[in-house]
Amino acid sequence: MKLVVVTAGLTQPSSTRLLGDRLGEAVAQAVTQAVTGRAEAAEVETVELRDLAVDIANAFVTGFPNGRLRAAIETVTAADALIAVTPIFSGSYSGLFKSFFDVIDNTALTGKPVLIAATGGTARHSLALEHALRPLFAYLRAVVVPTAVYAASEDWGGGRDAFTDGLGERIERAAEELAALLLHRVPRRPEPEAVVPFEQQLAALRPGEPD
Repeated sequence: MKLVVVTAGLTQPSSTRLLGDRLGEAVAQAVTQAVTGRAEAAEVETVELRDLAVDIANAFVTGFPNGRLRAAIETVTAADALIAVTPIFSGSYSGLFKSFFDVIDNTALTGKPVLIAATGGTARHSLALEHALRPLFAYLRAVVVPTAVYAASEDWGGGRDAFTDGLGERIERAAEELAALLLHRVPRRPEPEAVVPFEQQLAALRPGEPD
C-alpha cells in the first residue's frame, strides 16, 4: 500500500516538511502494528511542492502540466492515502498548496483517505485546518480523518527534531485514524487456492469399484 505525503513548506529545512515526515513515519508504524502477521506494509513517498512551484505556475498559464508535474499528480492520485501539510499564511493554506490541488481533477481524490496538517508561528491559526483545509478536501470528495494536526513554533520543544507531548499525542492519534482507513480501503490479497494434484482429480472422476 502506498502512502504519499504532500508538503508545501517553502524554506530549507522546513518545519512543514518535518511535520510531514513525522506523520508519515507514525502512519507507517501504525500500519505495521495493525497488520502483524500479515504481509501488508506502508510505503511512504513525499511530494515536495517547493520543487514544483514553477511547474505549477506554468500549468496555470499553459493549461497543461509538464512531465515533472504530471508525474507528481499521478503519484498523488494513485496513492492509497494522503498526508497533506501546509504552512498557514494569513489564516489559511499557502497559495502553493492550493494551486497544486487546483491542477488536479476535482474527482481524482474521490474516496481517498486524507490526513490534514499544518504549521504556523502561533497556535491561534490552528482553526485554519477546520475552516480552510477540511472544506477543501471535502470539495475534492476525499475522506478526511477526524483528527487534524497543527504544529505551532512552541510545539517543537527542544528543537526541530523534538516536539511536545501534546503534538506527539495528536500525531499518534491522527496516524492511527489514517491507518485504520487505509487498511479498510486496501483490499487484502486473496489466500492462494489449494492445488489438487492431477492424479487426485482423475481418481475423483473414476466410477467406484464393485464390492
